Amino acid sequence: MKIINRKTLSLAAAAVLSMCMLPGCARSEQDNSGKISVVCTSFSEYDWTRNIVGDSGNIQLTYLLESGIDLHNYQPSTKDILTISDCDLFIYVGGESDKWVSDTLGEARNSDMKVISLMNVLGESVKEEKIKEGMQAEEDEHSDEPEYDEHVWLSVKNAELFCGSICETLSDIDPENADKYRTNLESYKAELSALDREYQDMIDSKTEKTVLFGDRFPFRYLFDDYGIDYYAAFVGCSAETEASFNTIVTLADKVDELGLDTVFVIENSDTSIAEAIIRNSKSKDQQILTLNSIQSVSSEMIKDGATYISLMEKNCETLGSVLK
Repeated sequence: MKIINRKTLSLAAAAVLSMCMLPGCARSEQDNSGKISVVCTSFSEYDWTRNIVGDSGNIQLTYLLESGIDLHNYQPSTKDILTISDCDLFIYVGGESDKWVSDTLGEARNSDMKVISLMNVLGESVKEEKIKEGMQAEEDEHSDEPEYDEHVWLSVKNAELFCGSICETLSDIDPENADKYRTNLESYKAELSALDREYQDMIDSKTEKTVLFGDRFPFRYLFDDYGIDYYAAFVGCSAETEASFNTIVTLADKVDELGLDTVFVIENSDTSIAEAIIRNSKSKDQQILTLNSIQSVSSEMIKDGATYISLMEKNCETLGSVLK
């Protein structure tokens, strides 16, 4: 994971915005379009918003990570900073990966901008990162302050809450279309509720509900919702890429102890840790499967039909094929 130099980013943002505040500096195309500008940092936020907006033609929706870069590695470009600066609604996660946001918002040109932080919406329900048996702690971890798990979007139950907040904020900005947004919200919430039932029905049919990740583990909110237990190499926001010998052996022993036939990874993993765990297990014949943490959805995936619900349904199907 790249480490963001916040001081450098802050100075860059200030320089860019100061230049554009000079007399005669044109505002962005978004401001000249007459549309309400909504900017989202993550795909989940983007997809929820486009379902709430529906066919409304007065919203310009921007997804900053459309290149497919992982949320943890994203740093805003000059263009991104300007896009955020002028927008009417900015939606972001609000966790460790978004430390750059406070500097950027501090220099924003639109003083009427509304901001939604998913973690703020969740409030006291945000979970602290949890180190479980076999998990490797960060090498540079010296602070006694708690670290919070930012992967809040992976709970379908949380998604309903976030969609409600997005809808009400859009309705405040655009009261003329508030009824349309609320109608779309109810339709989308019905789809989310059906997805929630799909997960619960799948879990209710299983008696063995433990999985193991040879990778980072960003699924705590999802797994806690349905009582799925887990072991993993790293916590969800870990910057580590190489597991210690002790971590590999401990997880391999867990594979043997629990009789697991699958080691999971997240999307874009190089699978090397999972392969090492398998090599150190007794049977050495486990399969490697992927669960999608929806952190690096590209514009190409969107063109091919990827949605929050379709990706979460695929995760449910994959889990259902492994749990017994």
